[in-house]
Amino acid sequence: MNTVEQIKRPILSEMELFEEKFKDAMLSKVPLLNRITYYIVRRKGKQMRPMFVFLVAKMVSNGGFDERTYRGASVVELIHTATLVHDDVVDDSNRRRGFFSINALWKNKIAVLVGDFLLSKGLLLSIDNEDFDLLKLISIAVREMSEGELLQIEKARKLDITEAVYFDIIRKKTATLIAACCGIGAASVGASQEKIHQMRKFGEYIGIAFQIKDDLFDYSDAKIGKPTGIDIKEQKMTLPLIYTLNNCSKKEKSWLINSIKKYNKDKKRVKEIITFVKSNGGIEYTTLKMEEYIQKAIALLENYPTSEYKTSLLKMIGYVVERKI
Repeated sequence: MNTVEQIKRPILSEMELFEEKFKDAMLSKVPLLNRITYYIVRRKGKQMRPMFVFLVAKMVSNGGFDERTYRGASVVELIHTATLVHDDVVDDSNRRRGFFSINALWKNKIAVLVGDFLLSKGLLLSIDNEDFDLLKLISIAVREMSEGELLQIEKARKLDITEAVYFDIIRKKTATLIAACCGIGAASVGASQEKIHQMRKFGEYIGIAFQIKDDLFDYSDAKIGKPTGIDIKEQKMTLPLIYTLNNCSKKEKSWLINSIKKYNKDKKRVKEIITFVKSNGGIEYTTLKMEEYIQKAIALLENYPTSEYKTSLLKMIGYVVERKI
């Protein structure tokens, strides 16, 4: 089993130093803001994003990087945190990673302003140091994340998502941020445009595989972080469902759509949907698709010499597939 600790090992000291730099990057002269940003730093998750930045930078440059890479990781975290704070307001969510969300503790108005503050801090960190290439990479990600969310909202109402639209949504919603992390890692050490593009693709493929794995959790029997059938209850169109809808009879299709539209809160019906998807090859097809993206990601690392950083990135791919939550 690939654990986060194993993956982090080659960049442990860099990650510790990064925590200090990230705290400094959030400082303000307003005491209320500092209280809130201190709270944000305390509830940090697995820190996958800075890990991607550092591991790619080290692999591409054969082990070295400087302040620019730390700034790149800080920009990613600042701007990503801003989007999370805003997301919690949009979703009216009271919890994030087991902690209260900012809007739950300080109300929506303050949460939106804190998100704006973090966004501007990220922009200025890049502009003040003339890291315009890094800023461009993260800005593309933010634009695509917004587009992906809106595309999903628009399509979810109709329940007629094609596989092509599904992949467009998850590439923008989930994969684009990991792509930006890997691209920024490469760009921060002066890699060629070709290598930056390659590393962005690498991050994109991992991000897509990560989201597909998330879809599969909805159909798993194992005890995991989220209950099964939650995507169906929320009328989210996931890959196992899209495949099944496109590969069943007209009668079965109308039963499925009717079930998702009208009986998505009915536990018995949700179980029936899960069983139907499983028996119609939805899980096997989705697992195959995830494997395809994983193989594409692995192939992009083949030309890099063996190093502990490359090994950690390969473990990261393994972690995406093996994770239980």
